[in-house]
Amino acid sequence: MTNIFVGNLSSDTKPEAVRSLFEPLGTVRKFKLMTDRHTGLSRGFAFVWMTETEAGPAITALDGSTVDGRTIEVRAGRQRLHRDAAGNQPA
Repeated sequence: MTNIFVGNLSSDTKPEAVRSLFEPLGTVRKFKLMTDRHTGLSRGFAFVWMTETEAGPAITALDGSTVDGRTIEVRAGRQRLHRDAAGNQPA
């Protein structure tokens, strides 16, 4: 599976708005809209997981699209670094 980063989202963006962009382009295996824990509003970015064969065309098709009046950035996500309990990255 490929992790796709979706950035420059509005704080008013709902998960359904982002997910509905990707679904016509392939199977969304996993989806996570990052939200503020205090307000519940979008933090301005999300992650979508799709198969490798579907992710590339989806990134190309959706980068620069408009969602809720904002031009979004869609690119391959970076590999997540594991952190210890204190939040430190391994050396």
